[in-house]
Amino acid sequence: MAKFSWEARSRTGAQQKGILEAATRGAAEAQLKKSGFSTVTLKEVKGFSFKIPGTGEKKVDTKEVVIFTRQFATMIDSGLPLVQCLEILSSQQDNKSFKSVLTKVKESVESGSTFADALAKHPKVFDQLYVNLVSAGEVGGILDTILNRLAAYIEKAMKLKKQIKGAMVYPATVMSIAAVVVGVIMIFVIPTFAKMFEEFGGELPGPTKIVIALSNFLVRYLIVIIGLFFAAMAGFKRYYATQNGRYQVDRLALKAPVIGPLIRKVSVAKFTRTLGTMISSGVPIMDGLEIVAKTAGNKIVEDAIYSVRQAISEGRTIAEPLAACGVFPPMVVQMIAVGEATGAMDTMLNKIADFYDDEVDAAVGAMTAMLEPILMLFLGTTVGGLVVAMYLPIFKIAGTVGG
Repeated sequence: MAKFSWEARSRTGAQQKGILEAATRGAAEAQLKKSGFSTVTLKEVKGFSFKIPGTGEKKVDTKEVVIFTRQFATMIDSGLPLVQCLEILSSQQDNKSFKSVLTKVKESVESGSTFADALAKHPKVFDQLYVNLVSAGEVGGILDTILNRLAAYIEKAMKLKKQIKGAMVYPATVMSIAAVVVGVIMIFVIPTFAKMFEEFGGELPGPTKIVIALSNFLVRYLIVIIGLFFAAMAGFKRYYATQNGRYQVDRLALKAPVIGPLIRKVSVAKFTRTLGTMISSGVPIMDGLEIVAKTAGNKIVEDAIYSVRQAISEGRTIAEPLAACGVFPPMVVQMIAVGEATGAMDTMLNKIADFYDDEVDAAVGAMTAMLEPILMLFLGTTVGGLVVAMYLPIFKIAGTVGG
């Protein structure tokens, strides 16, 4: 029996947490649902184990899942039996971890499990969204259609993720280079100049004194500064792991001047794309909203989606609580209201997602274009300032000699 730590919402919406024992992750979720909880997070509590770096199993890449999904859909559409499809696809996998997972899925199906239940035993590869859509496809007899829809969804989600990563790589790279360059100058170069100026004697200019003082401080307390940096990172991580910490950080992130609007657009694109895909695949809206909330990536957005779910369970429309939460733009709320009134909710959600994918693309481009000159100015000013501060005494000495 494995142990699982859980955080869940009761029927009243109150959050609770604890630890339970179950044979599998699926069994643990079933226990919680039977007790009237909707699971927010569920993590296996593992004992201590030592692994030599580099000897662990290779992670299954999202691209590999997309290729598998498309190939599987083609085979099912061609009339091949489910088990035979899994056998063929597992045999041609280069990734041993993915091959092992597919072999286990095939064995579970042969033992009498449904395809969705077999996939649910491997949550690190096939998430709840994947499992629920496959389950809806099996029930509706449209598994090939659902799989193609899933592959298209994952590809678009990958593109969105790639855009966000691309926006972060450039500033992170420039700031890292700046930190390394400034660190090398302050620790190795400045002390050499300071010793030279000391030998010359005389009064040093103000900027040079400040730079030398900073250099001495950095050299003397380097280990302490590095320790404090890692302690601050660990403290932040621990704080963010708490409910209040995550709420406060995510709230500030949404209100941040440049990054806030981008996060909001990403959240809207992700919410509408995921929910639209699930509704069009036949997944009940209550189940769809629960899965969407879990994958929101932002506590404020997550709470807003849960409030929408709670309102729908009380018989209200989806647009009304969406407007009340204040997270989603008025245009999105109005379009969803029209989709709800016309019975074309899935089509409207996918249209919104397409629009916001383009908005994210434009926002990332604008942010990169804005950050580029700012970062270059920062890097030039910092390094240039240090160089000038060090050369001021040399100019002073040269002027004295020349005079």
